[in-house]
Amino acid sequence: MIRRLIIASLLSIFFIGCKAKRTVSTRKEAPPKRTEAVVVKKETKITDDGLYPMPEDTGKFIRFTINSPEEYIETFSEVAQMEMKAYGIPASITLAQGLLESGLGKGALALKTNNHFGIKCHTGWEGDYDFHDDDEKGECFRKYNHPMYSYRDHSIFLRNRSRYAFLFDYRNDDYKKWAKGLRQAGYATDKHYPQKLISLIERYKLYAFDTEIAKQGYGQRKEAPVVATRTKSQVHVVQKGDTLYSISRSYSVSVDDLKRWNYMYDNNLAIGQELTVKTQNFNK
Repeated sequence: MIRRLIIASLLSIFFIGCKAKRTVSTRKEAPPKRTEAVVVKKETKITDDGLYPMPEDTGKFIRFTINSPEEYIETFSEVAQMEMKAYGIPASITLAQGLLESGLGKGALALKTNNHFGIKCHTGWEGDYDFHDDDEKGECFRKYNHPMYSYRDHSIFLRNRSRYAFLFDYRNDDYKKWAKGLRQAGYATDKHYPQKLISLIERYKLYAFDTEIAKQGYGQRKEAPVVATRTKSQVHVVQKGDTLYSISRSYSVSVDDLKRWNYMYDNNLAIGQELTVKTQNFNK
């Protein structure tokens, strides 16, 4: 079963014994096609801190055959839930976007690239790629050897771009706000995009996957007690060698507070990243 293949891949190297041919496409004049496996930059990997790390990519392209929306959900729901734990994006939103943008897993782009979210190459992409007609003819799209890497890249795409930052102020089980927020942030030009996501979520009861993770305490912030303090916000620009621990010591705050103030779901930092730091002056 396809689902078992994905679950097994989280626990061990899951590509062993899988043999698949790479797809061949007609290319326009472009830089030579890269043949190396998908590269995930170190600062975007999830470390072994209770969240799941990505399995090693052995460079073999795995083609998935999906026959129905139900089979798509069965295959990728647990991956979406794990991404929710790691990055705070509702599993229902991720699954609905995957269903919609991959053509229920049967679209031409998804079949030849395992790219279930239509993510284009963009500047700095170091992984494999292929060309596909979208807004323009022969646009460059990221290519993955397994759909799981597409799901991770989708999480990183939303988490690391400032225009989506406000979405992480929403509860991670409020799929309606997330659907409307994605449109507001410019994720899609289709004015009916939120309604399409909400329709898929409610038709297939995808919200149940959010509820399951939310009940485990992921992303749900506790109300802080009211105290007589004045809070001053500062911005710390991450420098080479900075860690959450070293920054917390510099400002006499906790690592947990730093992560909470900046809606962080892991300990990773990138040079140049701006962090909000709040210091308190107690009233006397």
